[in-house]
Amino acid sequence: MRAISLATPTLPPATHTSAYLVGPDDGPGELWIVDPATPYPDQQAVLRAALDAEADAGRRVAGVLLTHHHGDHVGAATMVAAHTGAPIAAHPLTAARLAGRGIEVAWPLEDEAQVGPLTCVWTPGHAPGHLCFLDRATGAMIVGDMVAGVGTILVDPDDGDMTSYLASLARMRALGPTALLPAHGPMIGAAVAKLDEYVAHRLMREARVAAALGAPASIRALVAIAYADTPAPLWPLAARSLEAHLVKLERDGRARRIGDDWALA
Repeated sequence: MRAISLATPTLPPATHTSAYLVGPDDGPGELWIVDPATPYPDQQAVLRAALDAEADAGRRVAGVLLTHHHGDHVGAATMVAAHTGAPIAAHPLTAARLAGRGIEVAWPLEDEAQVGPLTCVWTPGHAPGHLCFLDRATGAMIVGDMVAGVGTILVDPDDGDMTSYLASLARMRALGPTALLPAHGPMIGAAVAKLDEYVAHRLMREARVAAALGAPASIRALVAIAYADTPAPLWPLAARSLEAHLVKLERDGRARRIGDDWALA
C-alpha cells in the first residue's frame, strides 16, 4: 500500500489529499485506488503518470474506491475511471450525493463488502456514506476523513452527525486497526490510542458546549465560550462543529432550540 499526495481544494491547514494504491508493490496483480482526489489538471497528470507506471509493471486498476462524496476526495475519480476502465465504487449514500455531478458510481459498496484485500467499514458521521477500508492482511485502515494526520475533522451539521461520528469512531476502535491511513497528513501508527484521543476530545468539547448553555444564546456567542481555546479566525469553522454538538445535545434531551438561539433544556 502506498500513497500519492495530491494538491486539492481542502480545508486548512491541510493542502493535499492522499490517494492510496492498494495492491502488490512488485510484480503483476490487481490494484485498487482509494480517493483519487484532485480536480487540478497538473495534479491529475501526476496521477495518470503514476498509474501508467503501475500498468507498465503489470498492475491493473480494478476499482476506484471513494471514502465519501466531498470534492477534495473525488476530483479525479471520473478521469481515473476513463483512463483505466475501472468502475467507480462507493456507498449508496455517497452515490446519491454524487448524482448529477458527473461522477457515476457503477459499483455500490455496502458495509462489510469485500473488495480485493479490503473490507468496507461503513462509518457515517463526517458524511452519511463514509467508508473506511480495512486491509485484512496488515490491519491498516484507510480512514478518509474520520481521522486526520494534520488539522482536525469537521463534523458539519449540514452533512454530518455527531452521534454517528462518535459511534463510528468506537466501531473503528473495536476492529483493532494497526495503523490509520488518513486522507490528510501522514500515517498514524498508534491507531487505537489515536481513536481514543479523538473520542476524548469530542466528549471534552461536548462538555464545554453543555457548560456554556444557560439562557438563550446564539451560536456565535456560544463559540466564544466553548471554543475560547481556539484561535478566533477558526471560529466560523468551529461554529459548524458546535452546532453539530448542539444537535446531539438536543437529541439527548440536554439542549433546546429557541428560534436561532440555544438554551439549556
